Amino acid sequence: MPQKSKVMDTENIRRALMRIAHEILEKNKGGKDLCIVGIRTRGAVLAERINAYIKKFEGQSLPLGILDITLYRDDLTLISSQPVVHETLIDFDITGKKIILVDDVLFTGRTVRAALDALIDLGRPAGIQLAVLIDRGHREIPIRADYVGKNVPTALNQNVKVILSETDNKHDEVKIRKRTNSEPKGK
Repeated sequence: MPQKSKVMDTENIRRALMRIAHEILEKNKGGKDLCIVGIRTRGAVLAERINAYIKKFEGQSLPLGILDITLYRDDLTLISSQPVVHETLIDFDITGKKIILVDDVLFTGRTVRAALDALIDLGRPAGIQLAVLIDRGHREIPIRADYVGKNVPTALNQNVKVILSETDNKHDEVKIRKRTNSEPKGK
């Protein structure tokens, strides 16, 4: 059984998301022309939470969307012969807007690259900024986050697991554990 190490608990996650919400508002001088789009699944949950903090600080929530990147992945054939595609839920025009793209873990950058392709297919935003809860390093393509909850140096033989109450029916936490030989390289 691989040993697990907790790197964030519920309170750390709450504080990190609150800080990210403040940083987004500060960098963009408020919420004008901002939209938040979360990458399915945990990125969407984190996007909802960040949007709730922005509403608390600014008095209004931003347009919020959920992006499914399944068909844009460059490893689609490695995942499954019949991948499960979920619906992208973006019911607003992204053209001319500043998009805050949200994900749970930034690793190789390939998920974000796929998300960028998917967003560009929906319109031409004025800009795209990236917010992640965890940046674990090991980029394979040149992508960086504008907002980071926590930088967590990892080894390539480790996995980072973000656990959220909405998706995992457990309390929030982030764990690192050594990957077994049978597991694929992942977050």
